[in-house]
Amino acid sequence: MQQIVEDAWLLALGNGNAILLRQGEELALIDAGFSGKEQIVFDAISKLGRRPSDLKHLVFTHVHPDHIGSAAAIIRATGARTYMHAADAPLAESGGPFRPMAPAPGLVHALMYKLVWDQNERMQPFPIDQHIADGETLPILGGLHAIHVPGHCAGQVALMWRGGRLLLGGDTFINILGVSDPIAFENEAEGRASQRKLAALDFQAVAFGHGKAITKDGPGKLRRFVARR
Repeated sequence: MQQIVEDAWLLALGNGNAILLRQGEELALIDAGFSGKEQIVFDAISKLGRRPSDLKHLVFTHVHPDHIGSAAAIIRATGARTYMHAADAPLAESGGPFRPMAPAPGLVHALMYKLVWDQNERMQPFPIDQHIADGETLPILGGLHAIHVPGHCAGQVALMWRGGRLLLGGDTFINILGVSDPIAFENEAEGRASQRKLAALDFQAVAFGHGKAITKDGPGKLRRFVARR
């Protein structure tokens, strides 16, 4: 449980991240990591002096198994309302299989892709209560603004919180060994456009689905990566 900015914590759920947000008495979780990691979420909530039932919102950047794996278990324990882009919601509600991807350029990405991606993997299905639209500001946590960033996943959204205090980028980029591509794309051209879209924004800190959050010079680091592509 690592604090990113005030009222925002990064939770490592396997090799994928979830982000716990607090606004007053309101708690929300962004993404749900790999399967079997729900206790990490409950422990983090307990450290804030709260109970699992206090988690009211579960918002997904996209539908891949490393972002929805513990969702069904978290929902059972909390009753949280769920949010996902309409392009991805049917896959959450069926539990897979998932859309095909191709590895991002480079040997490291090709190796990671072979190790971790199985489009036929199945997850425990769960309902999506509300679809997220591009440009919509969800009326939770004081306002959570959604930006559609397809490419890695057709229904991927990034989320801007507190007027640019924190950008939640999903897998538009990862930051394991520095800012880089996600391991794979459903549509690389769309993914590059989404990277440029996020790099053009102004924000203070940025968190990713994989790797460390960036709290200093986040826009600059994204822009320098995009300029090299």
